[in-house]
Amino acid sequence: MLNNLEDAALPDIPRPPPSTEKQKENQATTTDNTAQCSATSIYRANIADLYRKVTTTWCKSLVNHSFTITVENPSDNQNNCTCKIDIKAWQFWGRKGLKSLEVDGKRVDIYWDFRQAKFSSSPEPCSDYYVAIVSEEEVALVLGDMKIDSLKRTKKRPSLIDPTLLCKKDHICGKKLFCSKAKLGDEKKEHEIMIENSLSDPDDPEMWVNIDGTTAIRIMNLHWRFRGNEIVTVNKTPVQIFWDVHDWLYNSSGSSHGLFIFTPGAPHSSSAHFDSEAKNCMNGDEDCNRYDSPRESQSVPKFCYVLYAWKTD
Repeated sequence: MLNNLEDAALPDIPRPPPSTEKQKENQATTTDNTAQCSATSIYRANIADLYRKVTTTWCKSLVNHSFTITVENPSDNQNNCTCKIDIKAWQFWGRKGLKSLEVDGKRVDIYWDFRQAKFSSSPEPCSDYYVAIVSEEEVALVLGDMKIDSLKRTKKRPSLIDPTLLCKKDHICGKKLFCSKAKLGDEKKEHEIMIENSLSDPDDPEMWVNIDGTTAIRIMNLHWRFRGNEIVTVNKTPVQIFWDVHDWLYNSSGSSHGLFIFTPGAPHSSSAHFDSEAKNCMNGDEDCNRYDSPRESQSVPKFCYVLYAWKTD
């Protein structure tokens, strides 16, 4: 069912090559300079009086750590407005700043403060930071947990139209464990997601999908079930989980990835409907590409979380 998902357009993130270096316990980034873990979020926000797709990407490798934010320009899709910030531990003065972009002839300001940001295994900070986008005298989007600080600094009011998170995509490198966090419902809480595999026995490979420390799915005999889907309940919310780990079993190139898609909400009976919806989610297209005026009524696109689990030996 997920055969063609990899044809969907993805962020410009280098494919992790094979690594022979020892990794930290199951969840370390590969040591090749070109290998990167990344976290991408796609929002729909009111910027310059239109709903626009805003893509944020955190990338981290052994020698580089950066944050990129892109605001789509519907009048010229080949010339989107982009701001890239290099996050260097030794360059303290670069961790707080302001950059102005021009979107459809209107000024858009991007404020950030990473001076006290705390990081874990993810390239995205876990606390004590903010990124704020200001358009038309309003704060259209705030990332991070320091919203009050961002409002004080920008001296602008919050937008009356809340931004919508359309999709989150993570690229994670590991051996047997792949850990991440994502929202799987309407609540603000992020759930801990852990993918675990046991492929040492070629005759009986297994995989587990754990959510908040509890095993949601156990897939045995992966040779027959390397691609499939199940529905689980997380805090009374149904969540569809789709997986495709064909490359884990049959790719001998030295680096391969498994694909996992989490879609909260009532399930659809048609797999064809999912194929279309999943591609839209991965592309970040869906309804947000209409670029409607925020004053016009429109449906809110369905959220999904996409996890690429890169297995390195």
